[in-house]
Amino acid sequence: MNEQRKERIVKAFLWVTGLTSVFILLSIIVYIYVNGVGIISLEFLTSYPYRFEYGGIFPQIVGSLLLVAICLLFATPIGIGSGIYLAEYASDNILTKTIRFFVETLAGIPSIIIGLFGLAFFVHYLFGFSLLSGGLALGFMILPWTVRVSEEAIRAVPNSYREASLTLGATKWQTMWNVVLRSATPSIITGILLGLGKAIGETAIILLTAGSGLEAFLPISIFDAVGSLPVYIFMLATQGHTSAAFDRAFGASLVLVTMFLIINLGALLLRNYLVRRQR
Repeated sequence: MNEQRKERIVKAFLWVTGLTSVFILLSIIVYIYVNGVGIISLEFLTSYPYRFEYGGIFPQIVGSLLLVAICLLFATPIGIGSGIYLAEYASDNILTKTIRFFVETLAGIPSIIIGLFGLAFFVHYLFGFSLLSGGLALGFMILPWTVRVSEEAIRAVPNSYREASLTLGATKWQTMWNVVLRSATPSIITGILLGLGKAIGETAIILLTAGSGLEAFLPISIFDAVGSLPVYIFMLATQGHTSAAFDRAFGASLVLVTMFLIINLGALLLRNYLVRRQR
């Protein structure tokens, strides 16, 4: 077999695998759309739930957004700060290697374990089932993602940028803040938003820390239990034994998928916008 034939076979294989991935994704989205679009209405999106078969999902939509907001406020500064330290200030010693090891280990921990930790610590000892407990637990889930994305984005900035800034008399921190971090911002923001796209669909952590998912009220404070779309869908699918409950589960799933796609599209558009501004 000559090299050209091998090249064609490899290209064909890669084309088929890529097409298969797209087909699977589109199949899931189309299936959810077909089964859920019939339940979508203004009343469904803006009213409060009542049992399984009645009402809407407005508290669940708001609750999911609030959980993601607290997750973002907690994980972003810690993650970016840790990434800056590991990329620019940390020496290549046993401490740095230990930090990276634990960050990578935390990234691989199943979400149910993080949920159990949140239940044992945040719920039982600190805040109870609440918006704050759920948001902090979600923050623990995306924190290693944020650290790694920040570190890699900062390392990807060319050293010539640093050398030029230092040559002009800037301090190391001024160089980091005004040159390196600004250049790395598009990649960091994109990575964080993609992590939030994962967090908004998390079920186990929220179920164990934030509430039952069926809350028919909006939280007044961060110490109140809060409804969420992933847990609401889970409850409908496992405890709603009627066709109406399953229809509502598909409708809520369609809303959740739409929110996920909006976050990912927003991440892409924001990255492109920031890259254009830097040119």
